[in-house]
Amino acid sequence: MADTTLMSIPGQVDPVPVARDITPRADGRIDLIGLPKSRIRELFADAGLDTKQAKLRAKQVFHWLYHRGVTDFEAMTDIAKTMRPWLDERFVIGRPDVVEAQHSTDGTRKWLLKTADGHDFEMVFIPDADRGTLCISSQVGCTLNCTFCHTGTMRLVRNLTPGEIVGQVMLARDALGEWPKGRMDGLGEDADRGHYTADGRLLTNIVLMGMGEPLYNFDHVRDAMHLVMDGDGLALSKRRITLSTSGVVPMMERCGQEIGVNLAVSLHAVNKDVRDEIVPLNRKYGLEELLQACADYPGASNARRITFEYVMLKDKNDSDEDARELVRLLKKFDLPAKVNLIPFNPWPGAEYECSDPERIKRFSDIVFEGGISAPVRTPRGRDIDAACGQLKTAAQKKSRAERDREAAAAAEANA
Repeated sequence: MADTTLMSIPGQVDPVPVARDITPRADGRIDLIGLPKSRIRELFADAGLDTKQAKLRAKQVFHWLYHRGVTDFEAMTDIAKTMRPWLDERFVIGRPDVVEAQHSTDGTRKWLLKTADGHDFEMVFIPDADRGTLCISSQVGCTLNCTFCHTGTMRLVRNLTPGEIVGQVMLARDALGEWPKGRMDGLGEDADRGHYTADGRLLTNIVLMGMGEPLYNFDHVRDAMHLVMDGDGLALSKRRITLSTSGVVPMMERCGQEIGVNLAVSLHAVNKDVRDEIVPLNRKYGLEELLQACADYPGASNARRITFEYVMLKDKNDSDEDARELVRLLKKFDLPAKVNLIPFNPWPGAEYECSDPERIKRFSDIVFEGGISAPVRTPRGRDIDAACGQLKTAAQKKSRAERDREAAAAAEANA
């Protein structure tokens, strides 16, 4: 049973910053995962180390945590043996608990994870010939209620912390065996440890396209990505990280300035009525406002194009006219863009069907002829519900229809 309740206000909400960099533990120890080097140094000083020792130990521990991936202080071989029990008594190195790990016939892997307070969320690893992409979650549940998305049938429970976000990347590296090996004895305080890398990695890219809207958990996502991009830490280039948003316009410029990763936008429709239906956030931030924010996104260029995700829904958004309007809109705002056409991935209770293959190809051809790249994404992990739009935890959640029936019954009872 989860220890925290659902957030009280479902639906479209703006981000509310909440200071929560450390999640309290029942045993009183502090989980170091998700904390930057400066915060670890402060904690060590608060625990009794002098300034010089706190700085040195924080640098050593940070490297072992984020670059070497150790989960036990005893494995930190350049820290004195007498110091390791002191660390273990006060601190812990966490990972999300794995409830279930599934493998698809196409090589896709999905993990059902659990937070320390008992809430489930998911992450997916998608291997390809030239890359391996980890799709991570930023929230437990989602507020946006996009009607084609299975995750949208869940209520938002809470934001994931920086440690729970970066912990997904670390857990994937654990599973893939991709931490550097070897000892570090003898490295001094000023040694440059950023050269420790794992060549030939399977995990090469990260996409924030799992459960939740990343820009509604901006501070925690930013802090987690800084750890992922830190050259002394996980050391993944910002060019290999893509953040996907449904269009939280006020946060998009900050995303470009403070995180600087690639941007993907869940567009899915090219007129107000259809997008209002399938992406309800459009009622708050409309198409024109969204596309202008894309045009203003810091760092966007032909070398770093914005990706527009477009799920193909039969007789809803897949006509020739829709394709031509898509081209017109992207050219109107002079956007350095590419379009990912996503065949709709069915889930129980979904009210839509996937467009026919011939229709998808015709749509793609029209966009290509308009001078914009529009590849069709190959569905991956459908057999384990790991494909785009299918993520939903194994925990029993109420469907939108069930919630509507309950609300109607409550209203009738109070009448």
